[in-house]
Amino acid sequence: MKKCCRLYSFCILAALCVALVPGCARPAAAAVFYPTSFTLANGLQVVVVPNHLAPAVTQMVWYKVGSTDETSGKTGLAHYLEHLMFRGTSTTPPGDFSKIIAAQGGNDNAFTSYDYTAFFETVAADRLPLIMQMEADRMQNLRIMPETATPELSVVLDERQQRTDNSPQGRFAEKVGHLLMPHYPYGTPVIGWKKEIEKLTVADARQFYERHYAPNNAVVVISGDVTPENVMRLSAAIYGSVPNHDVVPRKPMPMLELPVKKRFVMLDAGVEQPEIEMQTVVPSYNTQKNREAYAFEVLAEALDGGEVGLLYPRLVKDQKLATGVGTNYDPDARGDTIFMIALSPVSAKSEPKLERALQDYLVDLAKAGLAPEAVDAAKNRLKRSAIFARDSLMMPGYSFGMALATGHTVSDVEEWPDRIDAVTVEQVNAALRDLIDNPHKIMAALLPDPHASAAAREAAHPMIGHDMGIR
Repeated sequence: MKKCCRLYSFCILAALCVALVPGCARPAAAAVFYPTSFTLANGLQVVVVPNHLAPAVTQMVWYKVGSTDETSGKTGLAHYLEHLMFRGTSTTPPGDFSKIIAAQGGNDNAFTSYDYTAFFETVAADRLPLIMQMEADRMQNLRIMPETATPELSVVLDERQQRTDNSPQGRFAEKVGHLLMPHYPYGTPVIGWKKEIEKLTVADARQFYERHYAPNNAVVVISGDVTPENVMRLSAAIYGSVPNHDVVPRKPMPMLELPVKKRFVMLDAGVEQPEIEMQTVVPSYNTQKNREAYAFEVLAEALDGGEVGLLYPRLVKDQKLATGVGTNYDPDARGDTIFMIALSPVSAKSEPKLERALQDYLVDLAKAGLAPEAVDAAKNRLKRSAIFARDSLMMPGYSFGMALATGHTVSDVEEWPDRIDAVTVEQVNAALRDLIDNPHKIMAALLPDPHASAAAREAAHPMIGHDMGIR
């Protein structure tokens, strides 16, 4: 099972901070990406990461708004607005944005999350002015008209039908999240609840755009075959002309309630591969008190880490109860976040034994403590992973975008390797004990329904059309 690692953690970064108004510059102490950061007079922050391995450039535009910023009863609005950002301005007809990028030999897409919404394009380096102009255009001139917005709502509903309603894994993830975090923004699906999506209006979307989409609520990250000086000039000329305006302040995250259930089992006729998940709510960078988020990052790597991690040899190779293991922990969140251990049982019948084996092994590990060698190896793997990030066009965008959109700085990203290096064995073991004793936890299993008929199992696998993409 492939681990879903946070991209920001894979980067050893340095910063060169430059403000256009007033102008100033300071060299960073150490660097891998050698970024330059500057802020335009209208409040737009721009981060530039030169990478001359290929004559290409990636631009990512991050808005500091996601599903946690929606109003009550209007879930899915942030994702709906992401779709509408492709529905045209006075100069770019509906649907032409992606066609123009494709005609230049490039590609583009977008995504919405709990705490941010991002749009990105990759094109030949000399096409950078074009994609900057197109993003600056829809940053201020988006046309949200009934003739385009209403049909797009049907597209959003179709996406939910494909990815959630027609998917056992989608329904399972949605249910588990809601049980683990009741009445909490992260317990609500980003795509929204179906009944609330159906009621969204053109006026809702237009108001959301006017309240949250502005240069002073955005971050642009440009990486590739560029120079900081040229990007500064282009940004000032293109993005600098976009007027800023007041945006709605972000709502504070509410108090977290205890899970509705401690254990949840979902039987579904459409399940082919059983799943087990242990999800625990733990601190993020924003909610940690003593930098324990970094200890959870090291713990996640120590437990997973592929075949060299702690879980795989025990549960897959030795006990032969699982075919795969994985961990997921993303500390880039405005509120508390989830530490997940996911397992693929050999069969549905082995699920109870595997669940017990996982719990017993974690308890044994907590009693004995992780060996210093295991902790050091995990820290080294995390730091080595950063080295490969320098060759990626997308990695700088994700690294800086997620950090800056959730209240952090370029320096926070730059200092990440040192903070990981400073994590002690005692801190990692404390994080492990928290996983075991934490009351904000759920053990969940997705299993095939043993009583389903052959006809029911066949009906659970409908023929679904091609992947519609993120929008």
